[in-house]
Amino acid sequence: MASINLTKVIEKFKWENLTPEIDISKIKVTQPDINRPALQLAGYFEHFETTRLQIMGFVEYSYMNNLDEDRQREIFEILLNNPLPGILFCRELHPNEIFREIAVKHGVPLLMSQKATSACMAEVIRWLNVQLAPCISVHGVLVDVYGEGVLITGESGIGKSEAALELIKRGHRLVTDDVVEIRRVSEDTLIGSAPDITKHFIELRGIGIVDVKALFGASSVRDTQSIDLVIRLEDWDKDKEYDRLGLEEEYTEYLGNRVVCHTLPIRPGRNLAIICESAAVNHRQKKMGYNAAQELYKRVQNSLAKGRDED
Repeated sequence: MASINLTKVIEKFKWENLTPEIDISKIKVTQPDINRPALQLAGYFEHFETTRLQIMGFVEYSYMNNLDEDRQREIFEILLNNPLPGILFCRELHPNEIFREIAVKHGVPLLMSQKATSACMAEVIRWLNVQLAPCISVHGVLVDVYGEGVLITGESGIGKSEAALELIKRGHRLVTDDVVEIRRVSEDTLIGSAPDITKHFIELRGIGIVDVKALFGASSVRDTQSIDLVIRLEDWDKDKEYDRLGLEEEYTEYLGNRVVCHTLPIRPGRNLAIICESAAVNHRQKKMGYNAAQELYKRVQNSLAKGRDED
């Protein structure tokens, strides 16, 4: 099961740790969803998701502070005697001393954010969905071409990195070279990113490692990108039939999501960068409702129909 250290979450959102005496170095967040424990404060603990981050808004805060002291101790003991990864108070709200005392006793970290509850929840869920999404690593190069995420795959040494370098020189942005970490953040979306150790680097055979960000500037790289199109490079086979019209889309699958895939045969004289650019723009046109192959097919059909009518 994917997990992320609570310390990293706190650093990401710049939350304040209200219980520094609790060791949070080994606490993991394993669920991208959160829970607002309003029902639990009212005494209903059936179906309580104890593995989720708990978020206290103004409503929960007001309700718990209106309880008498004995009821507070009773409810807080039940609530906090669970393996909660942490409780976040939004709007700069601070828990009362009874809540803090019981939280420290049971080792439940208390955190505080300045942001409004709804905005904070949306940010946390969106970020955790990406961080905790199912993930695989594939061999390839991911480039942002005109806003489309183009994943270039193929055998080692076939020219993926050289194609990416040419695209970068033409103003497009590198996400990762050699290893692409793919996360399935929804049923429709795959997000690609680079491993921390190889981020912004490209390996060129005969030259070595090139730092793209240092050579071409910050505008030539980005950290993540959705994967919209796969271009598979392979050696030209004169006996193989390659698609010349593109009337029917081919697909490849990662983590259960299908992505449009084009197979490009490689031979001397073919400019891979321009082909990748054209494929990205053509894919974008199709998403906007225009398909050049279908338009050609319609013209041919109309021409044949017109010829029959004249006969």
